[in-house]
Amino acid sequence: MKMPPAEWTERRGLAALIAALDGKARFVGGAVRDTLLEIEVKDVDIATPLLPEDVMQRLTAVSIKVIPTGIAHGTVTAVLPDGPVEITTLRRDVSTDGRRATVAFSDDWQEDAARRDFTINALFADPETLEVFDYFGGLADLEDRQIRFIGSAVERIAEDHLRIMRYFRFLARFGKQELEPEAFRACVDAAPKLEQLSRERVADELLKLLATEDPRLAIGKMLDGKIFQHIIAETDEQATTILGQLITREQAYAIMPDPVRRLVALLPKDRDKSGAIAKSLKLSKKLQRAIAERSPAQANGKTQVAPRLFHNAENIRALAYRTSVETARDVVLLFADDSELPEMLAQLKNWQSPVFPLTGGDLIQRGLKPGPIVARTLATIEQAWIDKGFPEEKWVTEFVAGLDFNGRT
Repeated sequence: MKMPPAEWTERRGLAALIAALDGKARFVGGAVRDTLLEIEVKDVDIATPLLPEDVMQRLTAVSIKVIPTGIAHGTVTAVLPDGPVEITTLRRDVSTDGRRATVAFSDDWQEDAARRDFTINALFADPETLEVFDYFGGLADLEDRQIRFIGSAVERIAEDHLRIMRYFRFLARFGKQELEPEAFRACVDAAPKLEQLSRERVADELLKLLATEDPRLAIGKMLDGKIFQHIIAETDEQATTILGQLITREQAYAIMPDPVRRLVALLPKDRDKSGAIAKSLKLSKKLQRAIAERSPAQANGKTQVAPRLFHNAENIRALAYRTSVETARDVVLLFADDSELPEMLAQLKNWQSPVFPLTGGDLIQRGLKPGPIVARTLATIEQAWIDKGFPEEKWVTEFVAGLDFNGRT
């Protein structure tokens, strides 16, 4: 079988790279898989029997910039005009502990394929002829949308525990309803080992899973097998209901999936608790802040979901002004009642946050004494302006005219 011609194979500099490797190269992994599935290819990976130092010398000789990104494990990265290309020397595992592997370089294509995770990821293609090399039945599994470990699922997971997460991500992206029983059982049995992995690696895979078009089946199976409790122990049935409702709404309104929005659905409906989990997952400060902005708060023992704090749908713009339109839209998708949802989304559509037409300097010019009272007065006026629905500057001028020097009307 041959891989169909694809636009990515014509990237600038790729032909020169292949030529420099003197025919000792094959495309491998996602680029081959996705081309066969006729979906967009983002990353291009190449396998070669050449040693990494040899690869670097050959590419440097033809003026291709190359970076030793993972040279100890055989990987270098060629910097091409249309994007980087990773080139990895064929390998075999010498030893593994579930988190990292010690490898030895090889010149055996099948031996290299055997150390990969799933059959659909172990497909090679010749750059010249586009002939596909399939050592473990990946083409048939791709046809059947079957996610199958290469060889023993137990052994593959023992080599790298993160493959549990990858299994469900690939299930969500490419799989069908039926899970391979051996693979599912191996994932269930090894799930406690996920707690031995760095939280950054787990979080990265979780966000990739949540970014797939519809991860409900995969998440549901992980909960059924008590796998998810080793990722976020607090996720419960109510959370999956919210996730399901969220995805239905995304699809109904043609809104692109967002992993952070979906993660909020799976977290406790308590801003402090969800924030603690986001921190434990070692998410970036930016993502932690995004989760906090989208999570409900607790007040007097009751959940305060953001849209319910506003008197009507139009006031959802107040949340958009204080945070962003994207944040407000996510809160609506997550927590608004069905009856409020269309109007709230309509209020946010194409809305641009206005600029508050007043500064502290303006108040001082009008006679307010400099000091902390300036900030307090400005905040009072701004809140009144927000509550009024962001009226024009004339309204602000008239409002200020009614204030005394202490900021009281």
